[in-house]
Amino acid sequence: MLMRLNRSKWLVPGFAVALGVVFLVAQWVNDQPGNGLVSLAIMVAFAAALVAFSGRSATFEVMRNPKADERSAMLDLRATAFAGLVVITVVVVAVFYELARGHDPSPYSQLGAVAGVAYLLALIVGQRRS
Repeated sequence: MLMRLNRSKWLVPGFAVALGVVFLVAQWVNDQPGNGLVSLAIMVAFAAALVAFSGRSATFEVMRNPKADERSAMLDLRATAFAGLVVITVVVVAVFYELARGHDPSPYSQLGAVAGVAYLLALIVGQRRS
């Protein structure tokens, strides 16, 4: 069942809609139902774009089904690594910026620590598997 779910091209669009519902509930509870509806609409539009354009665009196809073949898996891995590098760079710069201003670098320092621990764990697990 899990393998079939991982290969389903409906997993990512469904997850996007589910996240939209979570955004809606979180913002509704915080007395911002309008913002919650906007968040839901954005996530539904993203899911709809994945479904509508995946047959016409290789980019959308990889986003919708990143493990379809070896090429898609490699593109997804490289894009994920690049996005992670960008986010980690922004977090490190934000820590230095807050320290230079004399402020507490939280939550950026915690995010950086999580990224560092995740990287180390991934290296350890990857080395043991190879």
